[in-house]
Amino acid sequence: MTQPVSNSLREYARGLAGGLMFSLPLLYTMEVWWAGFVAEPLRLLLYIVTVFLLLLGYNYYAGLHHDACWSEVVIDSVEEMGLGLLLAAALLFLLGQIELDHTPYEIIGKVTVEAMTVAIGISVGTAQLGGGEGGARRGVEGSAKREATFGGQIVIAFCGAVLFAANVAPTEEIITIATESHLTKLVGIASLSLVLTALILYYIEFTGSRRFVRANGVTSVVVGTVISYAVALVVSAMMLWFFGRFEAGLLTCLSQVVVLGLAATLGASAGRLLLQ
Repeated sequence: MTQPVSNSLREYARGLAGGLMFSLPLLYTMEVWWAGFVAEPLRLLLYIVTVFLLLLGYNYYAGLHHDACWSEVVIDSVEEMGLGLLLAAALLFLLGQIELDHTPYEIIGKVTVEAMTVAIGISVGTAQLGGGEGGARRGVEGSAKREATFGGQIVIAFCGAVLFAANVAPTEEIITIATESHLTKLVGIASLSLVLTALILYYIEFTGSRRFVRANGVTSVVVGTVISYAVALVVSAMMLWFFGRFEAGLLTCLSQVVVLGLAATLGASAGRLLLQ
């Protein structure tokens, strides 16, 4: 459905603000610049495809246009990815991280790595940062919003985990903590992650918690908590692999996943409630 130009411009501005809010730390992180410089083409392609699939899922289940058909969801996702590329390129240029004398491979790598998280931030910002009359109208139309199925909840949890984990996954601190932590501390980190997940989803009563997650007995709480934590661990492993952190031994890699999983857990569990 066609909408006024002013509304479209407002949506774009809202998306750009969201993209900056969620991804600005990455744009200032040296390890991310380096990751874009050394990333293999296949790894970049897999990253792009993964993020695009996440955008499709998020826009379908929790996007701004609740009654959008799949073709409109695809268009929105392409637009968000395009805006992410433009915004990332502009900011990297202003920050002096891409110059006209740099090789095309270096420029493409840096922009692509940064732009993917920016694109997710744009999608979330467009859908969640609305206010004024538009926000009130969305509140009235809330009952028409798609109910996220189990698969939809997983997609939204993935988006939240990526937004949180991406800001720290490329840093040296993750591997430093992982190599210096004894088994008891790693078990403590994993236990804390599970407890936080259960609290956020079933006890603290964040906005939307009663609508999107229901505690039908201890079994449902345990299953929901474990699933969210599993999503966080998968996202952590994917992010660490993409940023080249899996070159050490198996135990070190597993330790890094557990350490990063704490941040990803907050995103996965809170994201299921706050990003809808």
